[in-house]
Amino acid sequence: MTADIQTIVIGAGVVGLACARSLARTGREVLIIEQHDAIGTETSARNSEVIHAGIYYPKGSLKAELCVTGREMLYRYCEENGIEHKRTGKLIVATAEDQMAALAGIKDKAFENGVTDLVWLSREEALEREPALHCVGALESPSTGIVDSHQLMVTLLGEAENNGATLAINTKVTAVSFENGLYTVSTTDADGEEMSLTCAELIVAGGLHSQTLGRNFTGLPQASVPPQHYARGCYFTLSGKAPFSTLIYPAPEQAGLGIHLTLDMGGQARFGPDVTWVDAPNYDVPEERRAAFAEAIRKYYPDLDESALQTGYAGVRPKIQAPGEAARDFMIADEKQHGLNGLVMLYGIESPGLTASLAIGSRVTELITQQGAMKAAS
Repeated sequence: MTADIQTIVIGAGVVGLACARSLARTGREVLIIEQHDAIGTETSARNSEVIHAGIYYPKGSLKAELCVTGREMLYRYCEENGIEHKRTGKLIVATAEDQMAALAGIKDKAFENGVTDLVWLSREEALEREPALHCVGALESPSTGIVDSHQLMVTLLGEAENNGATLAINTKVTAVSFENGLYTVSTTDADGEEMSLTCAELIVAGGLHSQTLGRNFTGLPQASVPPQHYARGCYFTLSGKAPFSTLIYPAPEQAGLGIHLTLDMGGQARFGPDVTWVDAPNYDVPEERRAAFAEAIRKYYPDLDESALQTGYAGVRPKIQAPGEAARDFMIADEKQHGLNGLVMLYGIESPGLTASLAIGSRVTELITQQGAMKAAS
């Protein structure tokens, strides 16, 4: 049987677009399917837009490896394509003496991951850099930065299309099946019209919906589909001039990196995200969260005027682990995990997914290419 199209990528967030761009550059015929009316409207549009250095993740994890590799790929890609970005650096701060040991552990973990440029700052050195800061000591990460994520996604899509890829928006995938060596992707468009396409290679980069797609995938071993949990993170913006010129992070928490201060490309300060486990994705920013934000922020920015905090936006992290469980790694499942040739399922691509996106795209292309070679040889 002959496929309608060689390669389909489900999901046009930053990771799906990076995969499509990388695959299209090899000469493949690629179709990107997106259920919304625009690219990157969920997780990719609702984050801190931070380029992470690769500090926090366990040695040998995909998050560590792909973040460190992806960071350099992303900086280079932004420079080559004129995408707005800035190496702001960041300070990871201890606001009490008992947090200094945690910062030392972070520095050791970062070094194991190949992040060797962290620098200790004394309280005096940190305050000389950022006079509004309260801390007893800090780690400086000069490799951390920020990026215009929308401009990045538009550029990735443009490059994919220049290499022959096609984007179908307002197209919801309702079911997937595998039979006789081909994948059948069933869709419904905005007018309710149904269509099915076959492909030889399939990448599921569905973000919050990857597990749902996996559970509606005939022929995919269900034991290979991980659990699905959602952690909402809210952001508050700060009116007026930003009090800091670099990013400020407190000591990290179990499910996230704490309520930190980041800057957008226009220089506005925003605080977040917090962590609230939710049963289903929702993007509410409860006004009553303001007081808890203010309490957390004042630990490192004591002069905060709470009235200057304005409700911003929320994002939802696609978690594999349940509340209270240890953080899980990215899950990039190929034939070794599920037994299907030509299929890569992406699960749990939360932070640092934006930073790692180009590296993930390259990894997925390598896996798909290897599987194709193995199939041809068999």
